[in-house]
Amino acid sequence: MSIQDWIKNEVDTNDVVLFMKGTPNFPQCGFSGQVVQILDYVGVPYKGINVLEDDALRQGIKDFSNWPTIPQLYVKGEFVGGCDIIREMFQNQELQTTFSEKGIQTEQSA
Repeated sequence: MSIQDWIKNEVDTNDVVLFMKGTPNFPQCGFSGQVVQILDYVGVPYKGINVLEDDALRQGIKDFSNWPTIPQLYVKGEFVGGCDIIREMFQNQELQTTFSEKGIQTEQSA
C-alpha cells in the first residue's frame, strides 16, 4: 500500500482525523497543540496521527492535501484546514457548525 493509499484510507475510515506533530496527549508543536485544545474543548472524538514517526507520511500528507503545513484536519473525508483556519472557524462557530452539518456529535451538541 502506498503512503497516499494509506492516508486516503485513514481519512475515509475515520470521521475526524488530525495529522499532527506529536500525539493528542503530547503535541510536539504549538500549532498542533492549539488544534488539539480546540477539538478537546468542542468535545469531538478524533484520531490523531503523528507525522513525526514517518518521513514518508510527513511529506505524503502535504502532497495528499496540497497544503504545505502541519497540522491538517479532515472531517468526513474532507480537508478542513490547518491551525489558523481551524482557530478562525472555531472562533466564528463555523467549526462546530461543520461538525453538526456532517452529523458528528460533540459534547457541546449532546
